[in-house]
Amino acid sequence: MQKITPCLWFDDQAEEAANFYVSIFKNSRIGTISRYGDAAAERSGRRGGTVMTVSFEIEGQPYVALNGGPLFRFNESISFMVNCETQEEIDYYWNKLSEGGDQKAQQCGWLKDKYGVSWQIVPAALGELLGGDPKRSGKVMEALLQMKKLDIRTLRQAAGRS
Repeated sequence: MQKITPCLWFDDQAEEAANFYVSIFKNSRIGTISRYGDAAAERSGRRGGTVMTVSFEIEGQPYVALNGGPLFRFNESISFMVNCETQEEIDYYWNKLSEGGDQKAQQCGWLKDKYGVSWQIVPAALGELLGGDPKRSGKVMEALLQMKKLDIRTLRQAAGRS
């Protein structure tokens, strides 16, 4: 069992969101779905029999989605980073996760999906491109700050690694 499992608080879209995420990532699956019983429904103000939690897994990382009501909203202070090997991967995850989401200007590979969850779609080599020589990393950072969806070729060029 994983020691730490992120729990995502939704108003009432936990099952829909879990199915959305599982449909995007190849090595993913839905696990257990629990429903509000009478006692929990009464305390939470939810209807008995509706979905309470959905456990799901993405690329070996377990998550729980909770239908907890409208009290809390997602914000950018927590995000999920998707490390991509190719531009095709970046394009795929960017397009799929941003579908129906907040189309406001996000930069540096960040996007917000239709449930308000923040994602960072980044090249796996980004740490290497930003590390080491401060002059080179400054050029990479300058290029990065001009982008919304990241472009690996442009970042490599900024690092002098065409």
